[in-house]
Amino acid sequence: MAIEIERKFLVDHEQWRLLTKPGGKHYRQGYILSDDIKTIRVRVTDELGYITIKGKTKGISRLEYEYTIPVNDGIELLNNFAVSELEKIRYCINYEGKVWEVDEFLGDNQGLLVAEIELESETETFKLPPWVTVEVTGDKKYYNSALSVNPFNRWNA
Repeated sequence: MAIEIERKFLVDHEQWRLLTKPGGKHYRQGYILSDDIKTIRVRVTDELGYITIKGKTKGISRLEYEYTIPVNDGIELLNNFAVSELEKIRYCINYEGKVWEVDEFLGDNQGLLVAEIELESETETFKLPPWVTVEVTGDKKYYNSALSVNPFNRWNA
């Protein structure tokens, strides 16, 4: 059984701008299905495609199954079956022995920066990088599936 244990945080724009970081990877991702119980997501980069099935979140954990697929299959699935989409640049940053994935959102989510850390257990401790601010774990409006239908730039509209 594959279990994802993840926490999410907002990122300070000024600190992020000043940070020396590796190159990011562009993601286009869409949702074939997304409800409170399960999510089926397709994601493509320049090199690979992925299909991911996620279960209902309980605490900070949920079932997750992810498989690589040919990039052309991923593009066809997005074009023909996705009911919502988003795009982002993902940066992987090593900090104090942990990998942080920082998503810089594009399009209607431009201006949103979210950092995620995957953990081995719900009680695992870790150090926060100086560019991390407010924790948003469990705040559904920051789920990528939610951002694909209710983008960040429409929240105050």
